[in-house]
Amino acid sequence: MLRQYELVERVKEYDPDADEALLNRAYVYTVQKHGTQKRASGDPYFSHPVEVAGLMTDLQLDQETIVTALLHDTVEDTLATIEDVEEHFGPDVARLVDGVTKLSKIEAMPENERAAENLRKFLLAMSEDIRVLLVKLGDRLHNMRTLHFIKSPEKRRRIARETMDIYAPLAERVGMYEYMREMQLLAFEQLEPEAYRTITGRLEEIRKQGGGQVDAIALAIKQALAEAGLKVEVSGREKHPYSIWRKMAERHMPFEQVSDIMAFRVICESEADCYAAIGVLHTTWQFIPGRFKDYISTPKTNGYRSIHTSLIYENSMRVEVQIRTREMHRTNEFGLAAHWAYKQADRPDGQVGWLRDLIEIVDASHDAEELLEHTRMAIYQDRIFAFTPKGSLFQLPIGATPVDFAFAVHTDLGAQTVGAKINGRHVPLRTQLENGDVVEIIKSKNAEPQLSWLGFVVTGKARAAVRRAVRLKERAEVAEIGRKLFDEIAARVPAKIGKKAIRDAVARLELEDEEDLMYAIGAAKVDDREVMEALVPGSTAQIADAEWPARERAISIRGLTPGVGFQLAKCCHPVPGDRIVGLRKPGEGVEVHAIDCFELASGIDSDWLDLSWGKRSQGAVGRLRVILYDRPGTLADMAAIFAQNLANVVALDQTQRDSPFQTYELDLEVHDLAHLTRIISALRASDAVAQAERI
Repeated sequence: MLRQYELVERVKEYDPDADEALLNRAYVYTVQKHGTQKRASGDPYFSHPVEVAGLMTDLQLDQETIVTALLHDTVEDTLATIEDVEEHFGPDVARLVDGVTKLSKIEAMPENERAAENLRKFLLAMSEDIRVLLVKLGDRLHNMRTLHFIKSPEKRRRIARETMDIYAPLAERVGMYEYMREMQLLAFEQLEPEAYRTITGRLEEIRKQGGGQVDAIALAIKQALAEAGLKVEVSGREKHPYSIWRKMAERHMPFEQVSDIMAFRVICESEADCYAAIGVLHTTWQFIPGRFKDYISTPKTNGYRSIHTSLIYENSMRVEVQIRTREMHRTNEFGLAAHWAYKQADRPDGQVGWLRDLIEIVDASHDAEELLEHTRMAIYQDRIFAFTPKGSLFQLPIGATPVDFAFAVHTDLGAQTVGAKINGRHVPLRTQLENGDVVEIIKSKNAEPQLSWLGFVVTGKARAAVRRAVRLKERAEVAEIGRKLFDEIAARVPAKIGKKAIRDAVARLELEDEEDLMYAIGAAKVDDREVMEALVPGSTAQIADAEWPARERAISIRGLTPGVGFQLAKCCHPVPGDRIVGLRKPGEGVEVHAIDCFELASGIDSDWLDLSWGKRSQGAVGRLRVILYDRPGTLADMAAIFAQNLANVVALDQTQRDSPFQTYELDLEVHDLAHLTRIISALRASDAVAQAERI
């Protein structure tokens, strides 16, 4: 553990103007507040914040960040308050400490909700000051280093899973690869202990058998570059055990077939030397097509810059080589932290632009599961590069479509998308983009996100925006239904209903506003009696229960948002037992069709919903065409069949009379498909009927 003077000396080495008294005061404060508390390892608890502060000095962060690291657990684990911290160390430190420590106050929540709420608060806090993220990553890294001291295997696995799913990807997104690799390795050891032991054991065997093979290859690379007049540093290492395991899992291959387990790093003096070096390596050894990536001319979102290539060395051995300058190397290992020059304003805005997308995702996500799904999409996917017609560059996950691209440019552009051109050619919106594509979005002010887009968009931002738009649209439809019902209710009230009466009703029902009232009525969250009483107290006293209209639908459909209006299509008259699908048309609610309806083709541009019948099925209407013999009594015979089968005729139309036949089309109220089929069978068996069929 760092001693007090050692920590201060570390900070003073890179920041001679640092407030030594402030650092000493923070060190003493955390030691006093944590007192005799112990960690699972048996060490004094204050050793943890001190070590986290040490990690922050490795990144050469400003004194406020060092003080925050020292104090980050005091509010959560001691009697200290945020007000105490602000009094002793100022409002900026208090804000940072609050941003880091409040994340751990939700341990009582269910696991998925806890992770989501943790992430929600975390993203909001770090959007205000990225130093919250840097301290939290240091806190998580040190906790992972001491994770093996925790006795409960379940708790170790939970912490490791959260680290793998959230904190390692966040470290990657801000370019802190050193943190990311160590977190992944420590989490991998807990989550897949057998695979961890197997791979590390194999690497140890290779190390023993190969002797100085890594050093020999590094020397050969350095000599080849030196002969070309390039002054470089070359280092080699075995690949990360977790990355080897992931490659084995993704490509379904055994360890023996993972050929490029060695990686080498070439540090050049200038950017020009980097490109010269890649030319030398590609002419000295054969390179593997498809494995060359130039992140210098086109950096990753997190600012990562390097040239990557894979070479075939002697005996068909594959090795990976990364070429970069010393400045690039520091940025690549410590990412955003390497750019921190004691002021937030000095950070490169492009490196944290993705934070704005994450905050939009937080706002748009409906529940814990959605938030985790969308955020993991946003922070942990391989990338491609695409351009606007004016040359602006956007990085997107592999598999992204023009809709994802539109939302990446701007949320409003995504919402108004109606078409796209890729490299000047019109393409379907579900077309997957490729590296270097120029994408032009065609928009319309009257357009809106379509539910069907969820079938192909891949970015968390696009999925969150589409789902939010669909929810708002469904709410508007339900509110419109409620508005019509409200007019009926208001007509029964013995007074004229004005704006004040509606405002009073909203308050009495403890709703937000008039729109919320209409939604509550449409979704059947309040009944007619409650609304009338809220509008005019005492107005329902003289109305008997039997006089209240039934609002419950006779037909229920699964797959719809509760309260969303629907109607059974009159073209196919589906009845329970038919396979059904819903079409959502602007301003018309949902129309329910039988799956084999010929009219479905005309609804191809509408939102399609996968539906099924609910428990209530009273009042379904089937349509029949019945051809009777044209003689006295046949119409009565048909009516008798309906009566015997307890079916009610709701519409009857004679469409043709051509001796010796007369043709009727009729709508028949039935329970379900089986009921309708029995009626058709009875009709066909009757001497009065020449032909009977369902339309």
